Amino acid sequence: MRVMILIKADKNTEAGVPPSEQLLTDMMNFNEELVSAGVMQNGDGLTPTSQGARVHFTKDGHTVEKGPFPEPGQLICGFWLWTVDSLDDAIAWVKKCPFPLEDQAELEIRPLYEIEDFGDAVTPEVAEQHDRLLSKTQSAA
Repeated sequence: MRVMILIKADKNTEAGVPPSEQLLTDMMNFNEELVSAGVMQNGDGLTPTSQGARVHFTKDGHTVEKGPFPEPGQLICGFWLWTVDSLDDAIAWVKKCPFPLEDQAELEIRPLYEIEDFGDAVTPEVAEQHDRLLSKTQSAA
């Protein structure tokens, strides 16, 4: 099972305040443990939304909104992509995470869809294209 762990932003991450030396050390040690266990596939921190943009789509086209965006607690400041046995396994790993933010933190665990989850909509052509693209992206990493 693949899951994405989303680290919610706070006022400090949105202000671009870097993590402390201790937090970086603790996170790198946690990442080392995840990689050694074969859990972590990818992960990183994200810059503040002031450095990003949102593209809004409608039937008539799209509009671009440049950051910053409101409500830090609803924004993402980092992520991991893990392979785990179950949601409970992911929860157990998240509970081992060093405290990532200053006051309080929220990490969200979201399972990724697998191609099989789309049932009859997956034609043999779509399945072949999926497998080919997956192979290319994994070899590029």
